[in-house]
Amino acid sequence: MRRTISIVYGLLLLAFAAFTVLEGFVIPQTYAVVEQETQTSEASEHSWPRDGSAAQSQTEQAADSSAEVTDTSYTTEDKTVTIKTYRENDTTIYVADVVLKDSSDLKTAFANDVYGKNVTATTSSIAASHNAILAINGDYYSARTGYIIRNGEIYSSESGGEDQEDLVIYQDGSMEVIREGDTTAEELLEKGAVQVMCFGPGLVEDGEVAVSDGEEVGQSMRSNPRTAIGWISDNHYVLVVSDGRTSESAGLSLYQLAQFMDSLGCKTAYNLDGGGSSTMVFNGNVINNPTSGHGIKERSVSDIVYISQ
Repeated sequence: MRRTISIVYGLLLLAFAAFTVLEGFVIPQTYAVVEQETQTSEASEHSWPRDGSAAQSQTEQAADSSAEVTDTSYTTEDKTVTIKTYRENDTTIYVADVVLKDSSDLKTAFANDVYGKNVTATTSSIAASHNAILAINGDYYSARTGYIIRNGEIYSSESGGEDQEDLVIYQDGSMEVIREGDTTAEELLEKGAVQVMCFGPGLVEDGEVAVSDGEEVGQSMRSNPRTAIGWISDNHYVLVVSDGRTSESAGLSLYQLAQFMDSLGCKTAYNLDGGGSSTMVFNGNVINNPTSGHGIKERSVSDIVYISQ
């Protein structure tokens, strides 16, 4: 009898542990649904053309008719996006140089327009659903604890710790790296915060490299695919993605990424989710080589940063 009870108890513990893991890392949980003004059909979750086919046609159908579009640029009276490719530290780095007339064109979006846990989609599909000219993966908020403000609304005011470094994008388009121990999400909103990202760390602050050689994110490897965003001057930004973990592209350390962002002239620069998440989409096409598992393939993420049409 005791043996039977022990077996049943053990099975119940195993079932509870399995459910806890599934709830924490697999089962989608919706906390809020975000309403968007306009949307288009989503791109495939399993494929992304590099030759301007399906995803390109979606962007073209919704594109501003006055826009001048090439493989590496998008230009209207209100915005200019120029893609440049660099080769540094045995790594290929993609830089989107963005100049806006109105900083409100720099936006964020959740996967499936849902704020929740384990709700994900590829960067390209989220970008397509929001008619994005340009998009990069965000901070993968659902795997982090910290302040979350998106498009002027607080979704989480839970702190990830006093030393947690967040990126704040204000209504005037300026950027600042803050420590959560110094303020609250509500205070940031009152100061005009429109977006608050909670990955980090800050790479450049007040025009100076803010990380040390050898500093990393958790257990991250030194050389990795990376994603970052930087502010150069009024309404002038750079969105940056580097390849990594392949024979063609080694990847960057945080310090190398910070040095690179500094070389671009950033007053403020911030590290977003990297590794297999690092993805840049321009005019409907994934232009870098995201690594997921053992191949070149997009990873599903929880959110993006993008430039709207």
